[in-house]
Amino acid sequence: MKQHILSRVGGTLLVWFSFAVLLVLAPKIFNQGASLSLLSQMGTLMIFGLSFNMLLGQGGMLSFGHAVYSGLGAFFAIHAMNFAAAGVVTIPVSLIPLIGGVAGLFFGVLFGYVTTKKSGTTFSMITLGMVELVFACSLMFPKFFGGEGGITTNRVMGDAFLGITFGPQIEVYYLIAFWLFISTVAMYAFTHTPLGRMINAVRDNPERAEFIGYDTQWVRYLTLILSAFFAGIAGGLSAINFEIVTAENVSALRSGAVLLFSFIGGIGYFFGPMIGAVVGVFLTVMLSDFTKAWQLYLGIFFILIVMFAPGGIAGICASYYRMFKFGKLRQIWPSFWKIFSAVLLITTGSILAIEMLYQRSLGGDQDPVVKIAGVAFNAFESRSWFIAAFFCLMGGLGFLYTQSRFLFAWNTALAEIEVATSKGDE
Repeated sequence: MKQHILSRVGGTLLVWFSFAVLLVLAPKIFNQGASLSLLSQMGTLMIFGLSFNMLLGQGGMLSFGHAVYSGLGAFFAIHAMNFAAAGVVTIPVSLIPLIGGVAGLFFGVLFGYVTTKKSGTTFSMITLGMVELVFACSLMFPKFFGGEGGITTNRVMGDAFLGITFGPQIEVYYLIAFWLFISTVAMYAFTHTPLGRMINAVRDNPERAEFIGYDTQWVRYLTLILSAFFAGIAGGLSAINFEIVTAENVSALRSGAVLLFSFIGGIGYFFGPMIGAVVGVFLTVMLSDFTKAWQLYLGIFFILIVMFAPGGIAGICASYYRMFKFGKLRQIWPSFWKIFSAVLLITTGSILAIEMLYQRSLGGDQDPVVKIAGVAFNAFESRSWFIAAFFCLMGGLGFLYTQSRFLFAWNTALAEIEVATSKGDE
């Protein structure tokens, strides 16, 4: 038993060490173009997503207003930077995220006491009203929020510390990486605290939690306060990274984005929002450089995840890791590659049709040629539409033909894993 515990502790330490090494080496691995900017955005969004998952994934609290805490934290952080630049206060840039965290915590105490009075759908509707209220205030009080133009700053202020000025993007990235690592460790540690265990119990069975003497409202309230603190840290890092904070930071659009990406990554897993942050930045930043229909692809991708993989990308990874662990990948491979090929055909045909349809909507004045994988297709030629329809048809027929076989192989492998697991327990 003692050896098993030491093995688990060693495995956990290895994971955290690998995570730290990955954060340090990421700029060396991804060093092309705007990679540093993308990595910085991913790091900030990871903290934001993990803080949101404290509510939804761990506490079952679907919030439509989580951007309030990160946004207000960003506003307080950027004002603190401007005060420091003017000589009013003395605070290093590296501690500015802490200002955002404290601001997020304060508003978590203020708003959370009201929102956590209710749970379920009522809680969600209250948070939606709250984010709309704060967004309206951001336009009503331009002295603090800066109106439609927002508040700007310059992160290069004061004397350099050990040669660090936070002017180069690489220095900003490593600041974000530092706070990401600290915040991730802290939020993971929260899941193993009595409060973290109780919020799971309140999520699964609030009546039983009340029956054994716990105040479910206070459990939700304290969790929301801690979540708001880490959201504020994400907001402070965003203010440093972009050097501007606008009303959009406290909008329902920002709250919807973190909800979307957390679902895509997998709210049932601690690391799910981190995966969602990577995918989210890729879809909103990188994909928009390749196609103007990126929002349509994002919506379709989200719908498919909710319908066919409710556990998100993390759930898919966990399922296939379990198959690998028990040596079942070879058993499902013959049917897997067939259904994967069918899905690939459907995806190719759908992308071709969407791009040509979008090109046609621009009118005849625009170039009708759409290039996919270096191959040119004319949006006004029937031959191109026939190819798109052919891909979709063949992929659809292939999917219908292989779906039942893949599900049979998958369920058979799962049943064998369950039998092996139960024998191991005995």
